[in-house]
Amino acid sequence: MVGAIAGGAGGAGESEARGASQKSKDVRLSNITAAKGVADAVRTSLGPRGMDKMIQVANGDVLITNDGATIVERMNVQHPAGKMLVELSKAQDSEAGDGTTSVVVVAGALLSASLSLLNMGIHPTTISEGYQLALDKALEVLQQMSTPVDLSQKDAILQAASTSLNSKVVSQYSSLLAPMAVDAVLKVARKDGDGNDVVDLKDVRTVKKLGGTIDDTELLEGLVLTQEASSSAGGTTRVPNAKIALLQFQLSPPKTDVENNVIVQDYNAMDRILKEERQYLLGLVKRIKASGANVLLIQKSILRDAVTDLSLHFLAKLKIMVVTDIERDEIEFISKSLGCSPVASIDALAPEKLGKADLVEEVSLSGGEKVVRFTGVSTSTAPTASILVRGSNNLVLDEAERSLHDALCVVRSLVRKQFLIAGGSAPEIEVAVQLAQYSKTLAGMQSYCVRAFGDALEVVPYTLSENAGLFPVEIVTELRRRHAEGEANAGINVKKGRVTDMVQEKVVMPLLVISSALRLATEAVRLILKIDDVVLTR
Repeated sequence: MVGAIAGGAGGAGESEARGASQKSKDVRLSNITAAKGVADAVRTSLGPRGMDKMIQVANGDVLITNDGATIVERMNVQHPAGKMLVELSKAQDSEAGDGTTSVVVVAGALLSASLSLLNMGIHPTTISEGYQLALDKALEVLQQMSTPVDLSQKDAILQAASTSLNSKVVSQYSSLLAPMAVDAVLKVARKDGDGNDVVDLKDVRTVKKLGGTIDDTELLEGLVLTQEASSSAGGTTRVPNAKIALLQFQLSPPKTDVENNVIVQDYNAMDRILKEERQYLLGLVKRIKASGANVLLIQKSILRDAVTDLSLHFLAKLKIMVVTDIERDEIEFISKSLGCSPVASIDALAPEKLGKADLVEEVSLSGGEKVVRFTGVSTSTAPTASILVRGSNNLVLDEAERSLHDALCVVRSLVRKQFLIAGGSAPEIEVAVQLAQYSKTLAGMQSYCVRAFGDALEVVPYTLSENAGLFPVEIVTELRRRHAEGEANAGINVKKGRVTDMVQEKVVMPLLVISSALRLATEAVRLILKIDDVVLTR
């Protein structure tokens, strides 16, 4: 009797364990399917011949791009595992700036490989550990493949920037935009406390101005503002030997703190109010003149008008140039570029808080647009660069800005980790070939997992050749043969439609882009594999 009860209890325990096991399998399958869905959505955008996506935003605006980070960010992903791939792409964007499509595609391929391994009965923890082993070996292989580069080798850096731009909508302008990105980043690069080269991309400002074509895009010495100079009261638009004040207070009559009504009984009282306002503004303008400032940059105000017609009239009489509507988020960059301190009240305005420039002038661009340009700045506190991006419409303008950001990030990656590696999926195939050999030295389940990791990386050359209209099986087989024979830099030349040496073709990229993509993709996949249940909370 006791044996029967024990047997019954054991049977119940087994069925519960089986039920829990089935539930975790279902959760894992659901997560992997959702994440693969996101990866498949961006897969066709990989490479120089990748397709573009047209994204319609909720307010009706249309966006055309093939930038992986932008596509997945705009997708309305609801599934938690799908959202992990969106975050993965963002992480790659902030880490390396390029390879945002590759990292999602590789993660999708690793998840597909995981599904096959799970179906073979291999435990998720074993797969996860096997992937970490494969990643360590892959990073070792990539380091061996790479070649060190010095920041003085401008041609090599230029090749990497051009490679990054070749897969963009604006690829035909890569010969114009790549040198700009290189010059801008090298201009703002500096040494940190440990003697390492560092770049803060906040020191490079990309300014968009509608009109003209991308050919009119230029890297500017000094600073450029898209706001126009106030000339309504006959104000000046050109000031040589400029002394610039950055004001965070208003040149308009003060208002009461709360909503009060002032009732004026007669014309004498009205005259007195107007006279007081006039005297108040005249006093402000005289104190500005006394400080030596002849160019005013005034922050946009939400409480009251930053300037009035009367204050503009007084400033015009004194030949002081005025630029209004400076945004709050521009203040830090302007202050750094011109070396002037923001001034919060007229009492704080002093000559030592002014920036100096040889010339400040409002210039007209093609298409009738105007910008204010500062040249010959002698007081900047840190090196900065401004790139003025032009475009015939907002779609082109936005895509040019995104492409330029990717190119800037690629050059920054090279400054941070000064190694170059061949492009055209050469690193992925080399890693796959090396991992296949390495897996033979391992015993047990780890061997299967490492082999599967290497095979999954072949999705990159397969997708590249597929998007270029080539025969993927033929190309990948040829790549495997060439790499097995020791040609580590053999990759897909999509322009010629065959396998060639990528270094000779000058298709190179920073080591940080590919190593970061593999590391982040593996971390995300390991994280998804470890999830065995989804708990909902209110």
